[in-house]
Amino acid sequence: MAILSSLHVSCFEFQVGDRSGWVVPPANDTKLYNDWASKERFIVGDTIRFKYRKDSVMEVIKSDYKNCNSTRPNFFSNTGNTIFTLDRSGFFYFISGATGHCRKGQQMIIRVMTQDQDSSAGGGGRGRGGSSSSSAGCRNIAVISYGVLFLIISIQFVA
Repeated sequence: MAILSSLHVSCFEFQVGDRSGWVVPPANDTKLYNDWASKERFIVGDTIRFKYRKDSVMEVIKSDYKNCNSTRPNFFSNTGNTIFTLDRSGFFYFISGATGHCRKGQQMIIRVMTQDQDSSAGGGGRGRGGSSSSSAGCRNIAVISYGVLFLIISIQFVA
């Protein structure tokens, strides 16, 4: 039972840019996305949703982020409704692939923590501000994990 109570999986889906979505920020607010990202706590397994029109989103390396270089993305999407899974801890760098948009501030850095880092940093603030919701995928992982643990415990009692 102690194992079951210590298992904690809590993932969220974050809406990039809140209601505005992934758009070129106003000229006087070019740090819009980094300001937004710095107020959130991202952990491995969270997803971020980019909603946009006539644009794209790219995940790139740090140097390509700094130079707004869109020629070698690690990830590219132009569907208008892109979900990206934060599958590791560390930094993720995003830019718009539309000509000139990155230089106008349509870029973002996200820092992803491990579950342990989030807990020790007081991760109780996750999901505030109306920009996130619990992710069904992570809830499914939690259900499977609980099911596997229950099966293991059951087998130990039978044996």
